[in-house]
Amino acid sequence: MKFRERRRTESNIDLTPLIDVVFILLIFFMVSTTFTRESRLGIVLPEAESGEQAEVPLEVMEITINDQGAYAINGQALVNDQAKTLQAAIEQFAGDDTQRPVIVQGDARAPHEAVVRALDVLGKLGFSEISIGTRTPDGQDE
Repeated sequence: MKFRERRRTESNIDLTPLIDVVFILLIFFMVSTTFTRESRLGIVLPEAESGEQAEVPLEVMEITINDQGAYAINGQALVNDQAKTLQAAIEQFAGDDTQRPVIVQGDARAPHEAVVRALDVLGKLGFSEISIGTRTPDGQDE
């Protein structure tokens, strides 16, 4: 008896739908992720009951001062707390753009001298749009 050989069909897995699903998941997670701004210096802002919460423009320069008086500009810590170092870092970051808004965020326990030094350096460089970062009694940053 002669048996006929069956043709074997090659089984191929189509990866196109799998790739589509992966891209859709990737897009979903990119859109739904919230981004938080974190500073390298851990600070606790002082409380202020009065004042308005201002919208922060994208090109704002943030000078952060921790409780030991160390500085950071937009999250990048400086090597020391000298006025010359702070001035050089501000000039490097802002260049000649003295119209750029600046927010000075000093820790509630930061030395007053460190905050005044930052304001003094900003004044010498010609910055005029300077804000002080605080938080409301309910804990929200302003």
